[in-house]
Amino acid sequence: MPNEPLQRLFTESGWTLSQCARAVNLIGGENGTPLKYNGSAVHHWLGGTLPRSPAVRRFVVEAFTRRLRRPVTHAEAGFPISVDHAQDPPDTVEGLIDLGRQDMDPSRRSVLGASLFSVALTIPGWPDVVGRAEAVQTGRAQRIGMSDVDMVIAMTERVSDLDDEFGGRYARPMAAAFLVNTVAPALLADGPEHVRNAMRSAASDLCYLTGYMAVDEGLHGLAQKYYLKALELAGAAKDHLTYCTTLRGMSVQAVDLGHGQTAMRLADSAAAASPEAGPRMRAFLAGQQAHAAAQIDDRHSALRYLREAEAAMDKAESRATTFASYNPSSLLYHVGQVRYELGDVKGSIESLQQSDNLRHHSFRRNRVRYLSMLAERQLELGHLEAACGTWGKVVEIYPHVESGQCDERMTTMHARIRPYLKNQTARALYEQARIVTPERLLPG
Repeated sequence: MPNEPLQRLFTESGWTLSQCARAVNLIGGENGTPLKYNGSAVHHWLGGTLPRSPAVRRFVVEAFTRRLRRPVTHAEAGFPISVDHAQDPPDTVEGLIDLGRQDMDPSRRSVLGASLFSVALTIPGWPDVVGRAEAVQTGRAQRIGMSDVDMVIAMTERVSDLDDEFGGRYARPMAAAFLVNTVAPALLADGPEHVRNAMRSAASDLCYLTGYMAVDEGLHGLAQKYYLKALELAGAAKDHLTYCTTLRGMSVQAVDLGHGQTAMRLADSAAAASPEAGPRMRAFLAGQQAHAAAQIDDRHSALRYLREAEAAMDKAESRATTFASYNPSSLLYHVGQVRYELGDVKGSIESLQQSDNLRHHSFRRNRVRYLSMLAERQLELGHLEAACGTWGKVVEIYPHVESGQCDERMTTMHARIRPYLKNQTARALYEQARIVTPERLLPG
């Protein structure tokens, strides 16, 4: 069967068969593997014959990468990963490019989102990933410096701001394109080792953020793939902070989906991988451990972790500086979640109200989510008027965000309010909400 992906690359290259063969032979020689391929061999490859060894396949991929002046992966060339290659450390950059390109393609979204959350997902421990620099080895003439790293960091912070304010539906494809077109080539570039480690760390942060935005859209299988890339890159960079932040993010994903045991395991792994965490990071980790423990009915551990989080927050510096920062509003949210999981709905409502009072109003997406949660719990106690008042704030903010999670909250609101439409306040809210809710989300 013809190798159609390789044929597309060959057509794009503009090469003759002989020119392609010479390019592959040249790269083989550069790597200490003399080759004597000719146009006939290339013809056979295009026809579906697999190059004889994993090394030759890598040389073919590299030849097209140089010719087309963009990263080309084994998958894009129609080459499978061999058994031998699969036993090596994961090819982080190639996997990142393939993942990002699929995410940029709207026709692939439903396929990417089809994967359910895997409760059996194997997460590498810190010793298993640390120092895997060979997974992101240099392979280009380009050279990077700290200015390139600073650019990636600045872009990540800007995308994070957009996500907080408007939701991830529009920002995530932008992040995926940036990963493929800018960050991946930078990971393959030459440069001092401290700069390359800094780039791996910056790329890990961006992968984590992109995964977080995929969670927001309900694409949980896709999110896990980005999270795993973030872990690989953090290990290669020896970056404890991003590694722990990513594990903690995976725990948040698990607990929100009701997988308490998995959430607990991930939260504990994050804490264990960061034995020298500062007070804010300790609060960040302990708050999630408390939520996960409460979901599995471990009351003693949940309250103990909450006390740890509160004590650490008291010691933390007052100013938060990154998108992963943990603040008093975040801690109160976790207090509210723990109380709710342990059956204290009234106490949960009080904590969520206090959390919202402290939350910066630029965080629109999270305000929609957490205010919706608050309203649902107010209604659970029979406080219809209070719930409608809280949902009224949600209706005001909702038109300004593009978020799958916020869409779900609006759908839930419509369902919860419909039984109370004889109440004037509930009816007014319902009519107001119908105006701002997309038709696809309205009840039939």
